[in-house]
Amino acid sequence: MAKNAISGHGRVGRIKSRVQSFNPLTRQYVESNTLTGKFLNVKSDGKPFKGVRRHKTK
Repeated sequence: MAKNAISGHGRVGRIKSRVQSFNPLTRQYVESNTLTGKFLNVKSDGKPFKGVRRHKTK
């Protein structure tokens, strides 16, 4: 008989050391590290990252 996977694996809640912002030129979200400021990822489908807070722009 099949069993479900072990619970407790994966992300729970937000990722505290990262922030995302929207690039209007490419229409993609960019993920960066809050401690170093380096860019980590670019989301290719145009949807925001899950669990990552948005950077407030003026």
